[in-house]
Amino acid sequence: MKKKNKGAAALLLLVAVVAVSVPAIVSANRANHAEQVVPIVAQANQVHQTVYENTQYGFRFTLPDSWKGYTIVTDKWNGQDATDGKVAESGASIGIRHPEWTADKPRQDIPIYVFTIDQWNALQQEKFFIGAAPMGPSELTRNDKYVFALPARYNFAYLDGYQEVEDILKDNPIQPM
Repeated sequence: MKKKNKGAAALLLLVAVVAVSVPAIVSANRANHAEQVVPIVAQANQVHQTVYENTQYGFRFTLPDSWKGYTIVTDKWNGQDATDGKVAESGASIGIRHPEWTADKPRQDIPIYVFTIDQWNALQQEKFFIGAAPMGPSELTRNDKYVFALPARYNFAYLDGYQEVEDILKDNPIQPM
């Protein structure tokens, strides 16, 4: 009888060990499998982006990760009066510059003109003009105070990267805040 009890106890102990071990092994294998699969899936679906946020004027501009390390070049635009050609209006010009830009090998910037709503309305009414192009800047987006526009003929120099900038602009990367 003692042999039967010892055998039954050993069998019960073996069943208990297997019952506890198998779920732990399966769980560990699932965890290892998830670590190997999840990052691959996440990388395949992950969109890498760099964002320029301008709190002064209230917009953000989404760039591909290849623009990480970009610089901002600020200037101003001048609008000439339609009747006498004198400077009638001016405003901010913001250029987002690719990190590979150099003086020896310039690349296409992403230029953004900033207009007040009143300036934009006056421009649309042809009270002033900017540059010699037969068309004016094109609106990208606006918020309650400003209109953000792309200068006419901004890419006519066909600098390296001009096509990339056009592709970026097709995705509506600028959003008001």
